[in-house]
Amino acid sequence: MAKPALDKDLKKFTRLESATHDQSRHIAPYGLVLVFLAAAFAVAILATPMGPTSYLVVLGAMIAGYMALNVGANDVANNMGPAVGGKSISMVGAIVIAAICEAAGALLAGGDVVSTVSSGLLVPGADLAALDFILVMLSASLASAMWIHLATFLGAPVSTTHSVVGGVLGAGMMALGINAIAWPTVGTIAASWAISPLLGGAIAAALLQFVEWAIFRRADRVVAAGRWVPILIALMSGIFAMYLANKGLKRLWSPQPMVTLALGVGFAGLGWVLSAPFIRRQAVVALGDRPRDLARLFRLPLIFATALLSFAHGANDVANAVGPLAGIVAAVSGTDTTDTSVALPIWVLLIGAVGISLGLSLFGPRLIRTVGEKITRMNELRAYCVALSAAGTVLVASALGLPVSSTHIAVGAVFGVGLLREYSSNRGVRNPAVQPYTLFLKTDQLNATPREALENFQVRERRRLVRRKHVVGIVAAWVITLPFAASLAAMLYAIMTLFVSS
Repeated sequence: MAKPALDKDLKKFTRLESATHDQSRHIAPYGLVLVFLAAAFAVAILATPMGPTSYLVVLGAMIAGYMALNVGANDVANNMGPAVGGKSISMVGAIVIAAICEAAGALLAGGDVVSTVSSGLLVPGADLAALDFILVMLSASLASAMWIHLATFLGAPVSTTHSVVGGVLGAGMMALGINAIAWPTVGTIAASWAISPLLGGAIAAALLQFVEWAIFRRADRVVAAGRWVPILIALMSGIFAMYLANKGLKRLWSPQPMVTLALGVGFAGLGWVLSAPFIRRQAVVALGDRPRDLARLFRLPLIFATALLSFAHGANDVANAVGPLAGIVAAVSGTDTTDTSVALPIWVLLIGAVGISLGLSLFGPRLIRTVGEKITRMNELRAYCVALSAAGTVLVASALGLPVSSTHIAVGAVFGVGLLREYSSNRGVRNPAVQPYTLFLKTDQLNATPREALENFQVRERRRLVRRKHVVGIVAAWVITLPFAASLAAMLYAIMTLFVSS
């Protein structure tokens, strides 16, 4: 009788141990977050001279760390999601590559200065007192971080730039009034909501359609792949060379347009020379002529593309995380914050770099799966088109002077390739829906029987290759990003003003 009782007790102990282990796994990320924020707190105390407003720098450092965590958790998914969804790289591999490249981009190419977050958003002459400026930066940074945190929890990739802009607008209006806002600048930012995803989707769909025509519709697909894939890799090499020169390295080096173009042409030629023998050998020896086999030729270029996108993202978007903190440090030290740029101390840059990488590693997989798997099915070729579209669209928009969002471009590109696949898949299915007021009915589009109508409807539903619920949810998050962040920042500014004045 004692043995069964002992066995039951041992089983209970084993279940308790297993439950404790599982609970620890869920709690561990939040423990690491607290350690990181405590480190940011300590670094800020050591780096800031003691004074009556030093505590605001320490508070700003912790908020900047929180913002950096959310930038990593939400924004980086746009670069890595398609590659993971296309099975080019595992989730762990994507996180390792992105974390290294994001931190390297932030630390090596983050630059010595960042534009003040309020630059261009407030009308000339609408200058803030030093304390008011600090409170605006604190409330804007905290509001944008809280909104991105909520969006990440809901599984919606949003623009971190738009979030910060919304925070500055809300806090700025509370501090100076509605007439102090440069509304034309706000209008151009709002225009990017429509411009960015449309451009990204159109370019990605055009690339995918070209590959379909140039390779998959040819009688000898292997020969066509050996001819065209090196050309596409050369195109990618040239575009990414220009992209890095204009975006990723712009704070270290700002070349003239002709120099950038020559750089692109040179790297395109180098990409073709290096890839042509390898691709032709792979196409003939290692692969068959099925589209699934030939799509694997894009796996290695895709990994390089996503790594370069992460490097450029770290170099550019670290300012979204630590730009307000840099402004606060400048204001506390007595620097003129009305200038277009302020110094960026290395400890501020380090908080942004580590925070982005840590946020990606701990909380990034949720958004990576949303972008790479839940919107539409990806493979190596489609993910390659998305990555190339993301870099190419930024270059085209910059040349035309159009305001765009890299987040909206990448997600729009995913939608673009999905909708193109859906259109191509449904071209052969008859459409039973006829406009009720059409004067001349096209009888070849009518179904012969109710049963045929039902079968065609079921076929079309099975061929909905883009999940509509994600379209609606993501677009809704984009639309409310700026007003939500602005409203939250205005409320936080009012609360902070009460505490500081008291």
